[in-house]
Amino acid sequence: MAYVNSTRTASFGLSDRIAATVASVKLALQRRAIFQRTLHELNALSDRDLADLGLDRSQIRSIAREAASGM
Repeated sequence: MAYVNSTRTASFGLSDRIAATVASVKLALQRRAIFQRTLHELNALSDRDLADLGLDRSQIRSIAREAASGM
């Protein structure tokens, strides 16, 4: 039995690395915007509104972080 093993080496040029960096920065900015928006909206709620949602004010940052990482 014979098989073929083809190995390709990836050669990333400067333009590929720049494009990857730009994409990474865009993603980080989008995540930061989601984090900030979620944080602002949850902080705007009253303690009673948060309690109705089953949340405590101390959970807001972790919830915003979770929302940003789940995009």
